[in-house]
Amino acid sequence: MIATCGVRTVPAAWIEQTRPGGLILTTVGGWLGSSELARLTVHDDGTATGPLLSGQVSFMLARPHMPPALGLLPDLSESKEREAIIGTDALNDWTSRFIVQIAAPHAQRLTMQRDGRTEHVLVDVESGSWAALYEENGRWIVRQDGPNALWDAAEEQLGRWHAAGTTALEEFTVSVTPQGQTINW
Repeated sequence: MIATCGVRTVPAAWIEQTRPGGLILTTVGGWLGSSELARLTVHDDGTATGPLLSGQVSFMLARPHMPPALGLLPDLSESKEREAIIGTDALNDWTSRFIVQIAAPHAQRLTMQRDGRTEHVLVDVESGSWAALYEENGRWIVRQDGPNALWDAAEEQLGRWHAAGTTALEEFTVSVTPQGQTINW
């Protein structure tokens, strides 16, 4: 099966409709705008696994995989500040952005002018979580709130990836089971 649209997660129906040993070729990505082509082999047990093929391949997301409307933004001043370990400049890199999508799969990104500075905001509409970062005197400051600390998750995932030697995307593996999808390196 060859999909000519992107998905956030590989639909279970695609695996069900592909015989064991068959291949699914699809672009897997997220709402932060980084995606990669995955080549998945379907197995007898109803799962599928395979590598990312790299190359910064991008297709328009399938309608069911589009992000929800942001709606009314939360009060971005409602939390404590801390110095960020990693700044949002990491999101300028395709691979780093892909890694952050693994950590915060429901996050959307926007940039806004607030209090005389540029703030970079990640918002997870579903959970109500958010993180806002800005640069001040050469260091990044983060505020976040909600049930999921989005930037903590991003920093932790990026830290693990750096500790592993910044593995190239073509060394990542996508696994799809009835419990969901995981992407590992």
